[in-house]
Amino acid sequence: MSSSSPSKQDVRNEKWSPGIWRNYPALQQPQYRSADGLSAVRDKLATLPPLVTSREISELKAALADAQEGRRFLLHAGDCAERFSDCTTAQIVNRIKVLRQMGLLLAHGLRKPIVKIGRFAGQYAKPRSSDWEERSGARLPSYRGDIVNGSTFDHEAREPEPGRLLDAYAHAAMTMNYTRALAADGLSRFDDPLNWPLDWVERSSKATHYLRTISEVIAQAENPAQGRAAFPYAQDADRIYSSHEALLLEFEEPVTRENANRGGWFNASTHMPWIGLRTNDLDGAHVAYSSGIENPIGVKVGAGTTPASVLQLIERLNPRQEAGRLTLITRMGHSKIAASLPPLLQAVRVTGYKVLWVLDPMHGNTEESSTGFKTRRFEAIHSEIEQAFQIHAAEGVPLGGIHLELTGEHVTECVGGASGIREADLSRAYKTAVDPRLNYEQSLELAMLIGQAANASRNTADLAAVPA
Repeated sequence: MSSSSPSKQDVRNEKWSPGIWRNYPALQQPQYRSADGLSAVRDKLATLPPLVTSREISELKAALADAQEGRRFLLHAGDCAERFSDCTTAQIVNRIKVLRQMGLLLAHGLRKPIVKIGRFAGQYAKPRSSDWEERSGARLPSYRGDIVNGSTFDHEAREPEPGRLLDAYAHAAMTMNYTRALAADGLSRFDDPLNWPLDWVERSSKATHYLRTISEVIAQAENPAQGRAAFPYAQDADRIYSSHEALLLEFEEPVTRENANRGGWFNASTHMPWIGLRTNDLDGAHVAYSSGIENPIGVKVGAGTTPASVLQLIERLNPRQEAGRLTLITRMGHSKIAASLPPLLQAVRVTGYKVLWVLDPMHGNTEESSTGFKTRRFEAIHSEIEQAFQIHAAEGVPLGGIHLELTGEHVTECVGGASGIREADLSRAYKTAVDPRLNYEQSLELAMLIGQAANASRNTADLAAVPA
C-alpha cells in the first residue's frame, strides 16, 4: 500500500485491476510478519477453482433488480462471523433450515418471491474498533476472525497467519458444496411439520396468529401445486446464494477472476460481497476494489452518513446505473432511523439512481447488558423494522430487503421475543464469536412480524392516497 492516495481525478482515470486497492488507504487489514509467506498463499489462492460461477452471479443480479422494483424481497441473513469449527453437517443444515423457513414465512406475509442470500461460506473476517485487546495487563492483537487469527487470548493464537486464508477458502468450499447438495436433494423436506418446533409460540401473546400462519405455510408446502397457485414463493425456492463482507483484501484480490465470455472481473468466492460501515470511505481501498467487479455489491450506511456521500458512493460503485448492481444497507438504530433515513431516501429518489434499499436493524441496536454481555433487544430490532417500512412507504421508495445476524441454533444472545430470553439468560448459551445473533425461534418470529409491518405500511400509504 502506498503512503499517499491518488487524487479524485486519478481515481476516475485509473485502469482497474484486482490489486488496485493497494494504491489506497486500506483500513482494518492485519499486519503479517512474513511477506513471502503471504505472497505464496495469494499465489495458491489464485489457482484454486472458483466457489461460485459468473452465471450464478448474473442470476442474482437479475433477482436483485426485481427486488429493487418491489417485485421480490431480499432476505440477507446469517452468522456474524463464521468459525472454522462451525463447518459441520448439523450447523449447515440448521442454517439452511432457518433461511428456508424464514423465506416461506416472508413470502406468505409479503405475497412475493423471496431472494435468499446467506452470510456464509466466507464470512470469516470481522472489523474491530481497536487493533489491540487488553486483559489483565496483557496486550495482544484483536481477534479479527478465523481467516486472520485465533480467538484464544495468547500470543500464538493472535498472531495473523497467512495460511488461514487457504483454510478459509477450504471451509467456504465445503460449506458451498454441502449447501448445493442440500438444494439438489430438495429443500422441501425442511418444510415438513416435524421440522417446525412450536413450543415457543405458545408463550407469545400472538400465539393464535403465529400458529395459524405457520399452519398455512406448512399446508402450502405439503401441496406445492396449490401453494404455487396461491403464492409465488415457490419461484427459485431452493436457491440460496452466498455473501460475505469483502474486508480482508489480501483474500479478495486473488479470488477475483476475469471472465472473457461474460466480460469483466468477478469475485469468484461469493455471489454478493459487501462493504462495511467502517470501510465505506469513497477514496478508500475497499471502494476502489469493489468498483471494478461485476458482482452485485452491498454497502452499509449509518446514521452519520450524509446524502452527499451516499450519492458519491452510488456514482463510484454503479456509474452505469445497472439494475441490481448496488444495494444500500441502512443500519441506523431504532432511536435514530426516523431522523436519519428520510434524507437519504429523498436524495437518491430525486436523482433517479437505481439502488436496492435493505434494512439492517441489528448493528444500530447493539448494547451491553447489565450482566456484561454484548446483546441486542428483540423489541428494538422490531421497532426499527416497523419504522423503516413506514418511512419507505411515506417516501415512495420500496424497502426491498432485510439484513440480519442470526443462527439456526438455540443460542441465548439477544434478549426478548416470544422465547422470553432475559438478560440473566444470556450466559446459558452465548456462543457468538463477535456480535449477538437472533436464535432460531427469534428469527422465525421476526419473519412473521416483518410481514405484518409491511402490510401495515401499505395500509397507511393507501389511506394517505385517498382524497379527502
